Amino acid sequence: MERTRQLSLENPRDTIEIIKKYQFVFQKKFGQNFLIDSHVLDKIIHAAAITKEDCVLEIGPGIGVMTQRLAEKARHVVAVEIDKNLIPILEETLQGYDNVTVINQDILKVDINEMTQVYNNGCPVKVVANLPYYITTPIIMGLFERRVPVDNITVMVQKEVADRMQVGPGSKDYGALSLAVQYYAEPYIVANVPPNCFIPRPNVGSAVIRLTRHRNPAVETKSPELMFRLIRASFNQRRKTLQNGLNNSPELSYSKETIARAIESLGVPPSVRGEALTLQQFAQLADWLVCHGE
Repeated sequence: MERTRQLSLENPRDTIEIIKKYQFVFQKKFGQNFLIDSHVLDKIIHAAAITKEDCVLEIGPGIGVMTQRLAEKARHVVAVEIDKNLIPILEETLQGYDNVTVINQDILKVDINEMTQVYNNGCPVKVVANLPYYITTPIIMGLFERRVPVDNITVMVQKEVADRMQVGPGSKDYGALSLAVQYYAEPYIVANVPPNCFIPRPNVGSAVIRLTRHRNPAVETKSPELMFRLIRASFNQRRKTLQNGLNNSPELSYSKETIARAIESLGVPPSVRGEALTLQQFAQLADWLVCHGE
């Protein structure tokens, strides 16, 4: 079967041809930009370390460019696509692959734990995705917080979001997302991707980032929930000192004196800002409040 020659989706001309054939209209609300660069596809496949033993969850397959590559490398691919208008296109572009399951649903409403049971006996899957900016954080944090069995997540995101995920304290990009991602995984930027690698071209640069899940969280804390409340409070008003940020948070009910003592226990000045604290220090802050908070 001449499936690769018949549907060379990495060729912009063929991609445009199939889009026109189905009179497909790009939906701005879904942030649709289809990757058409074979070199970037190679880097994603290599970074995700896909083997014939793997079940891959692909989020947002689009017209199936990446899905074809994944299907050639993996044992099984489960592709979740929210746009029902893309399903007929995927039926054509993936017709030569018997190891792909396409699900027309919103990934945020899918029970991914159940999906891993059905398609991979509950064993860790590898996630590959080309994510629009507005939904990047909810999807990635959902995979981590819902304890989905995931080995690694290799995603295309807006470049500034990728930068935020992997920076440390003191950077202007450092924030709640940095700490949350680094608590659960080791981030590594695989490649920066310019707008001309997509149809249509986005207005911003993109990057591929791989998040390799830690076997155990990066730090130990008596209350991860409290730690993340402290993190959110400290970055909700990042120009304020850490003390003022925690005092002003509706998520926290500690007295000013208790908060001051908690910060003092870290051995940092009272004027410190949240952006100066490491993940370990936020864990220590949470532990102190668990033991000594009112």
